[in-house]
Amino acid sequence: MSEYKAPYVIAEIGGNHKGDMEIAKELIKVAAIFCKVDAVKFQKRHNVELLTKEQYEAPHPNPVNSYGDTYGAHREFLEFDVNQHAELKAYCEEVGITYSTSVWDVTSAKEIAGLNPEFIKIPSACNNHYEMLGWLCENYKGEIHCSTGMTTKDEVEELVAFFEKHHRAKDLVLYNCTSGYPVPFPDVCLLDITTMIQKYGERVKTIGFSGHHLGIAVDVAAYTLGANVVERHYTLDRTWKGTDHSASLEPAGM
Repeated sequence: MSEYKAPYVIAEIGGNHKGDMEIAKELIKVAAIFCKVDAVKFQKRHNVELLTKEQYEAPHPNPVNSYGDTYGAHREFLEFDVNQHAELKAYCEEVGITYSTSVWDVTSAKEIAGLNPEFIKIPSACNNHYEMLGWLCENYKGEIHCSTGMTTKDEVEELVAFFEKHHRAKDLVLYNCTSGYPVPFPDVCLLDITTMIQKYGERVKTIGFSGHHLGIAVDVAAYTLGANVVERHYTLDRTWKGTDHSASLEPAGM
């Protein structure tokens, strides 16, 4: 009988804190004490660097979920600065849970690497940002987790080869991921986990799963198929204002 290995579960808070430090800490505390997950994950963006002027000044595509008059203002409202992230990391350590953050640009990568978290996440939208990935490979010693939503099979191979070239592939956690909020069940593409394990299981640290679907059955199935790391969006209230809450799990689901 093979040894049982519990999944490593990450509660992705992202921007579900609504720009409020007290809500962010409550999310951390509940994840640690009630949900008993392994890690929480936030996001870090330097919005002026990440967005073009046109994108920054454009209205939010779904105004009912916007926290500002423009998309840029909305993103700034939800953004914690690096000192606030340091405060969040310290609070995670206080309550006994691992802190991490997705980074979307070089400035954010440098700021978060300076906090020395156990791992940094690369979102699907940035997994071909090779300037940022190269800087992290050369300067950050922790694990690097990469999602593969919106990514072709050739692009996944290019990504893994890039980490191999930098001698960092064994620090890479590669996630099966389908980008959508929420993802309809027929589009989750879970069997890609099997394909990724066959192709990359010996080349990277491990294979994970990051989903934006509804319910928890898909996560259990992903683990059954061999995804050792499972990441889910997490909120205190799925009816809160924001684009990610409806595809997130509340504490009981987490």
